[in-house]
Amino acid sequence: MGQKIHPHGFRVGITEGWSSRWYAPKAAYGEFLSEDNSVRTFVHDRLNKQPPYAAVARVEIERTSSEVKIILHTARPGLVIGPKGAEVEKLKEAIEDLIDRQVSVSIVEIKRPDLDAQLMAEGIGEQLKKRGSFRRILKMRCEAAMTAGAKGVKIRLSGRLGGAEMSRKETQIRGSIPLHTLQANVKYGLCHAATKSGIIGVKVWLHLGRYGEEIEYTDAPPQRGGRRFKRG
Repeated sequence: MGQKIHPHGFRVGITEGWSSRWYAPKAAYGEFLSEDNSVRTFVHDRLNKQPPYAAVARVEIERTSSEVKIILHTARPGLVIGPKGAEVEKLKEAIEDLIDRQVSVSIVEIKRPDLDAQLMAEGIGEQLKKRGSFRRILKMRCEAAMTAGAKGVKIRLSGRLGGAEMSRKETQIRGSIPLHTLQANVKYGLCHAATKSGIIGVKVWLHLGRYGEEIEYTDAPPQRGGRRFKRG
């Protein structure tokens, strides 16, 4: 029996908050949920899959009686905002047309992209599309995360790696990844890279230490983690 669970979903309501924060009567709940999903899909397709490639890692949504507040976490806030705020205004108008509600958009900068699991997964996917060596990519990304201050990192690739006829899995682990410890701040990222030989799945787990202790190591000198390479 499999014992796999999403690290964020495992911690929601305990040590992590919700990505959508609003209350709704039973009759409107389904409509609001569908709107949230549409907004996230639209933002991802517009900002991550086509220029300007703004590296939006996650979208948080809050609702009041009068408007929908959308918070974008991105590593490239300048590309989302645009000159004199032109791009973010266009985005706001497009979302208002999509859900037919008043919208406000806020931008939050991700200061350390190497410590964001979703951005790591997206970056690995882009490198795989450019036909880079997957083993070299795994090694470089793990080293970058550990140098940035992570306590541990685990990356798994699944698919026709290197254009092989038969699909397989490759996993690289550095440091510790305590998935069962609720007090451990473990981030998870997922990406599907559409390469010429097929779709390759990219999963990233990042251990940032215990909740409340992150600041102690993010500004500290690089740490050395245990090295282990496994071919799945």
